[in-house]
Amino acid sequence: MAIAQIYPSLLAADFARIADAALVVEGRADWLHVDVMDYHFVPNLAFSGDTVTALRSVTDIPLDCHLMIEDPDRWAPGFAERGAANVTIHAEAVDNLPATTAAIRAEGARTGLAVKPATPVEHYLDDLHRFDLLLLMTIDPGFGGQKFMDSVLPKIEAARRLLDERDLDLWLQIDGGVNAETIERAAAAGVDVFVAGTAVYGAADPAAAVEALRAQALRAAPRLRPPAREAAG
Repeated sequence: MAIAQIYPSLLAADFARIADAALVVEGRADWLHVDVMDYHFVPNLAFSGDTVTALRSVTDIPLDCHLMIEDPDRWAPGFAERGAANVTIHAEAVDNLPATTAAIRAEGARTGLAVKPATPVEHYLDDLHRFDLLLLMTIDPGFGGQKFMDSVLPKIEAARRLLDERDLDLWLQIDGGVNAETIERAAAAGVDVFVAGTAVYGAADPAAAVEALRAQALRAAPRLRPPAREAAG
């Protein structure tokens, strides 16, 4: 059984209080999601390797870095070196996928492959064994607060079947529009890792919002189980 994991996205937090945003979900969030954008691959600019270094000094929550940048082959290993626990690169941007994933792993991090809504997962079937996580974007990447694209649900279901049929031990993650109205559909379709921004940091109690989202995912997908800390409780 897969674990239902909730990753609050710091893109939705108050940029003047990023450390506080990390600390407020400690003990509830599984990981923190850090969106890195370069104003080239996507039309927005956010976070950097310095953000990872700063966060590592204030929290032990693992950092999930999603690189929405050009030339991830050059930059991705540096995020792992700075302390990211997972570094996700975009299929549409990477040039030397085997070398880049190997370089990330050499720094001790997990690695993920992200695809935009219009990019078929099937194009990368022979490379999925190199990864620990598959991120299916449920919005067009670049900005938070967008509406969840229901049109991606069949893609999620197909990806779940492919991973199960090939016995690939990858976490299936989505990012974009995850909230109380969408998480149950995504969980039922096969997702086990949910990136949530506004639904967490737009709530009066971000920690409680994490737990509420997880509870919804667990209700919608019997194949999911809670994290060990909750199961033990």
